[in-house]
Amino acid sequence: MTKEELATFNGQNGQPTYVAVSGTIYDVSESKMWVDGNHVNAHSAGQDLTDELKSAPHVRTVVERFPVVGKLENEPEKKKKRFGLF
Repeated sequence: MTKEELATFNGQNGQPTYVAVSGTIYDVSESKMWVDGNHVNAHSAGQDLTDELKSAPHVRTVVERFPVVGKLENEPEKKKKRFGLF
């Protein structure tokens, strides 16, 4: 699943609530901590929360207990612009 596709699973308007962590996408729809795609007014569903989880007050295993629904696709690396004579 791409980041654009993940963004549609934001817990709004009847959509499931998905989050990605380290390339794995979890369905957190059944969590009471993810009401309407919002986690304690600090995080929104439909996003890659890998970096945010590093500073979370809980351990990663809390997220890992939810069903896995897919993998987050790697974005292709953008070509660097070269300057100079080459």
